[in-house]
Amino acid sequence: MDDISVLVDELYEEIVDLRRDFHTYPELGFQEFRTSEKVEAYLQTLGLETSRVATTGVVATLSGDDDHGPVLLMRADMDALPVEEDTGLPFSSAHKGVMHACGHDGHMAMMLTAAKILSGKTDRFKGKIKFVFQPNEEIAGAQIMINQGVLENPNVDAAMGVHLWSPIPTGRIGIRSGAVTASMDVFKVRINGKGGHTGYPDSAIDPVVCAAQIITQAQTIQTRFISPMKPIALMFGRVSGGSKGNIIPESVELEGTIRYLYSTSPGEKDYPTDAFKKMVNSVCATYGCSADISIDHENDAVVNDLHMTSIAYDTASGLVGKNMVVEHQSMACEDFAAFGEHVPAVFAFIGTASNEARSTYPHHNSRFTIDESSLAIGVKYLVSAALSYFIDRDAH
Repeated sequence: MDDISVLVDELYEEIVDLRRDFHTYPELGFQEFRTSEKVEAYLQTLGLETSRVATTGVVATLSGDDDHGPVLLMRADMDALPVEEDTGLPFSSAHKGVMHACGHDGHMAMMLTAAKILSGKTDRFKGKIKFVFQPNEEIAGAQIMINQGVLENPNVDAAMGVHLWSPIPTGRIGIRSGAVTASMDVFKVRINGKGGHTGYPDSAIDPVVCAAQIITQAQTIQTRFISPMKPIALMFGRVSGGSKGNIIPESVELEGTIRYLYSTSPGEKDYPTDAFKKMVNSVCATYGCSADISIDHENDAVVNDLHMTSIAYDTASGLVGKNMVVEHQSMACEDFAAFGEHVPAVFAFIGTASNEARSTYPHHNSRFTIDESSLAIGVKYLVSAALSYFIDRDAH
């Protein structure tokens, strides 16, 4: 561990430079063309052969002392968000309306540096490490890479991933087994009524009051339809309808998300989306309206494998101390879940909240930034966790 810490400290300025370059030139999902080129060029300077998967995804495989051992996949995401940056940083986004507001710029910088260090330590592991730089994490890019064979040639045995996380203070690492991020369904509902004059509401069928009741009543699903021991978050992000204040509209549109931090599926008792559909139709019937409901299942929960979590926990404890490793769950979504559905996987949260660095804003906020000192912690964790995985496999 000591020699890894020394190497990371020596490379710290390079890590920061990489992160700031990615931050200045953010690109949306499947549009990460400059980003991919920079990632490829860096990996190739390490002597690694690169390939493309899912258009802008980059993959490179590092062989250890004996390449017949297990294959560990290590993933970093690359996409930015459609957010106008308001941080005032000297390296703010040069692309209007696009920003790295979730930390993916830091993930790439950490993973590239980890690849550099591990390339010099191939005598310390038997097997292969497959570095995966994934596009479009915000909308299920992982599954597209899987469909195109990223878990094959060579076949992957386990996976690791990290996320810089502003809800956790710098210096702490969040790790726990089981579900650590939420499953998410995205809904669109069109409430159909009958338009009319606001002076004669009795001659119309008002979808506005119906929509208002749906928004209010849906909040009871958490405690009246689902066990209170099973957390969900049902949120409305868009309400749209009408053209003028004195006109009752024909319809109102509602859009939002349903997130749940436990395993379930359609038809099961505690599946919140079934309860939501039932409530929408019931309220519409009460107010004489009808509903067109569209539901897309966008992400499953990231579920950390128990044994992989043990490896990660021991690694983190050796790095920052047991008292600085916290159990953490989030109602955010992460498409790293797709890898964990195929192989044992672990996903850790690297704390990056610092008042001094002004890095306490939530993810996806226009003022979001990271405490750059957390980048070093992330690299040390990635390198050490990878080597610990192979040591553990040798022992078993």
